[in-house]
Amino acid sequence: MRTSPWLVFTYTVIIFLGLLIALPNVLPQSTLQRIPAWLPHEQVSLGLDLRGGSHLVLEVDEADLTKERLQSLLQDARRVLREKGIQPKAVVRNQNQIVVTLADATQSDAAVTDLKTLANPISTGLSAGQADLAVTANGATITIGFSPAGVSANVDNAVQQSLEVIRQRVDQVGVSEPTIQRIGANRVLVQLPGTQDPSRLRQLLGSTAKMSFHMVAPNNQPGPGITMMQDEEGRSYAVLDRVEISGDRLSDARVSFDPNTHEPVVSFRFDSAGATRFADITRQNVGNPFAIVLDDKVLSAPNIREPITGGSGQISGNFSADSATTLAAMLRAGALPAKLTVIEERTVGADLGADAIKMGIYSGLVGFALVALFIFVLYGTWGILANVALLIHTILTFSALTLVGATLTLPGIAGVVLGIGLAVDANVLINERIREETRKGKSAFAAIDTGFNRAYSTIIDGNMTALIAAAILFWFGSGPVRGFAVTMALGLIISMFTSVAFVRVAMIEITRRRKFKVLNIRPLIPFSPYDKHIQFMKARFFGVSVSALLSIASVILFIHPGLNYGVDFRGGIQMSVKTQGAADLAKFREGLDSLGLGEITLQSFGDKNSILVRAQRQEGGEEAQTAAVTKLKAEVAKIDPTATVEGTDVIGPKVSGELASAGILSVVIASLAMLIYIWVRFEWPFAVGAIVTLVLDVTKAIGFFAITGLDFNLTAIAAILTLVGYSVNDKVVVYDRMRENMRLYKSMPLREIIDKSINETLARSLYTNATAFLALVPMAIWGGSAVSSFAIPMVFGILVAGASSIFIAAPILLFLGDWRRRHAKAAPGDDTAVEIIPPEQGRSRKSAS
Repeated sequence: MRTSPWLVFTYTVIIFLGLLIALPNVLPQSTLQRIPAWLPHEQVSLGLDLRGGSHLVLEVDEADLTKERLQSLLQDARRVLREKGIQPKAVVRNQNQIVVTLADATQSDAAVTDLKTLANPISTGLSAGQADLAVTANGATITIGFSPAGVSANVDNAVQQSLEVIRQRVDQVGVSEPTIQRIGANRVLVQLPGTQDPSRLRQLLGSTAKMSFHMVAPNNQPGPGITMMQDEEGRSYAVLDRVEISGDRLSDARVSFDPNTHEPVVSFRFDSAGATRFADITRQNVGNPFAIVLDDKVLSAPNIREPITGGSGQISGNFSADSATTLAAMLRAGALPAKLTVIEERTVGADLGADAIKMGIYSGLVGFALVALFIFVLYGTWGILANVALLIHTILTFSALTLVGATLTLPGIAGVVLGIGLAVDANVLINERIREETRKGKSAFAAIDTGFNRAYSTIIDGNMTALIAAAILFWFGSGPVRGFAVTMALGLIISMFTSVAFVRVAMIEITRRRKFKVLNIRPLIPFSPYDKHIQFMKARFFGVSVSALLSIASVILFIHPGLNYGVDFRGGIQMSVKTQGAADLAKFREGLDSLGLGEITLQSFGDKNSILVRAQRQEGGEEAQTAAVTKLKAEVAKIDPTATVEGTDVIGPKVSGELASAGILSVVIASLAMLIYIWVRFEWPFAVGAIVTLVLDVTKAIGFFAITGLDFNLTAIAAILTLVGYSVNDKVVVYDRMRENMRLYKSMPLREIIDKSINETLARSLYTNATAFLALVPMAIWGGSAVSSFAIPMVFGILVAGASSIFIAAPILLFLGDWRRRHAKAAPGDDTAVEIIPPEQGRSRKSAS
């Protein structure tokens, strides 16, 4: 048996290129700058949870946008009717419509025709070409409103405009490497690394910054056409509704300092048309107050002392240097088309990010070392080859992350670690198959060939189930959870090369060069779980009963005391606070309870200097959440001036509801996808057995969350979905051996086939569960709070999945096989018990004969 030199060359090139691409990730910047330009320089981008920064999701306020559009539409409707000589009794806005009442009902048709000219065709989407307005008449009354397609088009345009305005604002304040992108129909994601003042960010990004200049009513008295507004200090002004000049005439805005008070002010300049208009207004209104309004709030209302003909002015107030800079940036960038509401906010301090990197690297290296040591003990010198493949797998994973431009998060590191554990699974399957073929007396090359061929379909089936879970995680997840899904999926795909293709070529070359006649893969420590004849099915009733009782107990725990839902699912605020000395929980609790923000819980984590503060979801929508964050931070600083807020998660009620729905839906869809896949690959009894077992495994995991009090958040959903994939993967290996034995032993009773198959795969099950366990244990111990909701339940789930494959899935399969035998129309006297026919032998057969 020889391997093509071209194949060896191709594999060598792939590994060499992967090493070159991954290398910059371990080089310091000083070294990276000195290497030649033609070599790769790109590094894997780190997520905000690793390098620190702020993550905000902003949503276009549809109601505010419609209100603004209707206000413009109201003026346009009056203008069109006036130009056409049509006299209306009234043109008013009534909720989300403009209502026109005509003096002469006979002019109704003409008015409708003229008002329809205000409509604009929709340019994109399925509604392209349709009008954005719906104009209907009922006698002398005409209603004008935006059609559903028109509302969607308005929102779409507003999001596109908002993206550009946000980019300009962020550029104005000098944030490097921002991520600004659209998500969904009406939301914008903004990620700003290193920025540690989320309140300033909310002001910068959430404010529409619609600036206008108005005259103040004589004697500051209210009346028709006048709106009462307030400034920052609560003073009221009777501002005329008429806009004398709008902010879109501004050409520049800069921060300067008042020469007398030395306080920050914002100096502005108009364009030529604005300067002319400004000069006329100030000339005609010398001695009168002139209000500068930003987003319905008066910034200042100075008296006009003399005509201002230079086209410039300044806004003074109680500005800090930062707030003045923010205002100037917003004015230069222009106004947003509609109000943007911050519905999700997450911030991570740089120190917390550095700690997360350190914990992730340490726990990953320890996990890798434990797995490598275990493999070496299991397979001796041949284990070295498996470990080399594992090292190449890790290198190629990082090179793939670099090539696809993926962002590495702390859950992503957990995904890499889990990928190492799953990659070992393929090595174990192959080595165990080769050992089995060797025990049958086959030569070295025959054992390699048969072992790889028979392990291949099992590896494919096992990886496919895990990839289904990863795909659903990516589809329904967000942020770090998506990062985990990407790294796990890449790891699984790459393992098909390193654990199957590379190892096969290497084993053949080593065997050929060393001229082995027989391939003996011996462990360093003698341990032989082979050739056992354990009758597992004798304990089937005990196993199913214990599993059912544990699942029932888990359901009871789910109901009471219930899960410790994280901020992702219940909404609210979560803060990580670090103090210089030991945190006084009683003092913090007393101070924070006095804020009147409802239920506030405190919890120590990591060390005595770190506490987790949680506040319930606030009534009053997203704005109330933002106000509560400010109060909490101020009170934390008041209680302990040395305390720093290292991380903040703020989830509004809308987002928390969506995340909860997506989490439940993703688990259901993953389970159905597994059912369909196993049904197609095997047969329905296998699928039913796997899904029933899966439900029992998931309920136990839920019970584990309830009894331990771990946060049940997005990371927990990632753990559940990964457990779904891992659990089915484990069952597929046993099922695959059962299917193979059904072809070989057509007259053997199903019960004996099941016992035989479990005994034959027992070593593989023990070894792969052990490697996955060893890979994740360091992450569970040292990974920190960010991954505790993933790693700890996964360690528990691995043990549950291994046991359920033997004591739950197999008994269910036996029961269904017996049920089919009893209901089959077998020939008289036929006592054959094998009822489950693999698809390869034809689905039309119901029983073996």
